[in-house]
Amino acid sequence: MARPSAPGPLALVQALVNTVDLEEGTDTLDTAEGRAALGVDRAEVAAVRELRESLRAACLAHAGHPPHADVPALGDLLARAPLLTAVDPADGSARIVPAGPDSLAARVAVAVALGSMDGTWQRLKVCEDETCRWAYYDRSPAGRGRWCSMEVCGARAKMRAYRARRAGE
Repeated sequence: MARPSAPGPLALVQALVNTVDLEEGTDTLDTAEGRAALGVDRAEVAAVRELRESLRAACLAHAGHPPHADVPALGDLLARAPLLTAVDPADGSARIVPAGPDSLAARVAVAVALGSMDGTWQRLKVCEDETCRWAYYDRSPAGRGRWCSMEVCGARAKMRAYRARRAGE
C-alpha cells in the first residue's frame, strides 16, 4: 500500500521527485502528459531534471543519507526562482507567491518555503532503497520512516537483512 501524498504545496515537490522510476527506468518527463502535469514544456526538461535531482538530494538529507549524485545546491537553484510577497488589501495579510504561475521552480520554492515554516518540509523524504529512491511524506509519529512502502521496499530490506544474518551463521 502506497503512502498518501505530502500535504499542501509539498505534493508538487513529491510529484516532481517521483517523475522518474529508477526500478523501471522510466521518466514521465519524457512524455507530453508528464510534462503537462507539471506545467513544463520540452525546452525546460533539462532544468527540471536538475531541480528534481537537487530536491531528491535534499529529501535524502532529511532521512539522514548523503546525496545520491553530484547535484547543484538546491538553494542555488531556488534562488533564481521569481517570488513575490502578495499583500491582501482587505486585511493586510501577506503570503509568498510565484511571480509567474508558469515557473515550476517558483512553485517549488514556495512549497519549500511554506513547508520550512510549518515543519512539513523535513518530513518529505526519499526511500532509502537505492533501487527505489521514491519520495514519500513521513507521517510516522517520531519522523523516522525509512521506506516509501513497508510492504515493498521495507519488506525487501528486511529480507536482505535476514538473509545476511542467516549467511553469517
